[in-house]
Amino acid sequence: MIEDEARGPIGGVREEGVDRRTAAESVERELVMMFRRARNLSTAVAAHVHPDLDPASYSLLLMVDDAGPLRGMDVADRTGLDKSTVSRQIATLVDLDLLERVPDPDDGRARRIQLSDLGRERLAQVREERRKHLHGQFASWTTQDLKELARLLSKLNAMM
Repeated sequence: MIEDEARGPIGGVREEGVDRRTAAESVERELVMMFRRARNLSTAVAAHVHPDLDPASYSLLLMVDDAGPLRGMDVADRTGLDKSTVSRQIATLVDLDLLERVPDPDDGRARRIQLSDLGRERLAQVREERRKHLHGQFASWTTQDLKELARLLSKLNAMM
């Protein structure tokens, strides 16, 4: 057998390529499953926040909660959605009393959106329930496994 100082037997290079491709395909399969389940979870959680809330608007609600008061244009920029779509979502969230429009302190003519008291309360409740659920789901995982998962998810999020 021919040896390569850096890689060992030359046949090992080919096996590494096949192994890497198989591993990448497994990652892709698991990501598809995770995204599908996340979409289903998002639908269920959105309904828990408000029965008339759709998952896309729930995502917008989370963004406003994380970012604080935003202009509609900022929301469109952050989501990559067009202004009319964002405007409709914001209007729906205001109608559901989950968001409110407030004056923009930097521009008296403009308005920002922020969570309403009801929106803040409902999101806090849902997040606490989700946190408890996940705590239970991860109960059998070691602390090291959780740290490794967090590290790898962070790495994945950085490249997306």
